Amino acid sequence: MRTTNTLVALGWAAWIVLATPLAWAGGDHGEAPASSAGPTSPLFAATSETFELVGVVNGKQLTLYLDRYADGSPVKNARLELELGGVKVPVEAHAEGEFEATLAQELKPGVVSVVATVIAGEETDLLAGELDIHEEAHGETSAHTHGWKEYALWGGAAGGALLLLAALLRRLRASRNPHFGGAA
Repeated sequence: MRTTNTLVALGWAAWIVLATPLAWAGGDHGEAPASSAGPTSPLFAATSETFELVGVVNGKQLTLYLDRYADGSPVKNARLELELGGVKVPVEAHAEGEFEATLAQELKPGVVSVVATVIAGEETDLLAGELDIHEEAHGETSAHTHGWKEYALWGGAAGGALLLLAALLRRLRASRNPHFGGAA
């Protein structure tokens, strides 16, 4: 019975050793986002009651996705006219609801107005939005850094767990070596 209690205590001690640093470090960080290899591409969305347009900027390349607002299905046989910051940008259809454009130059940091005219059969709609371009931060490669306080907490947790483990081992040894005493 005593050995079972000791094994249970050792199991709890092991759990504490493994769980405490994660809890004090801000929880489980999980897997890194898929886009953690580099900066995210700027994007915009412009919607109306009929259409939704999403644009993704990658350098001078602009990819546009045009869907029906109600069900998210690609808009068939649509024509798209686009202006960024008051400048007309030629757009080329590539697939149902997918368009591409090549910009004359990369967009500068700041807010750029987006105006799109959608013509799909008998439907015509004007969509407006904004594209917010941020200047890339140089030298930042990690989204999460560890400070000295975090390391101190980890060290304290590990030290406490080791003390608990040592006390449990001492108790285990004492239970295995019974003391025979008494006067004869």
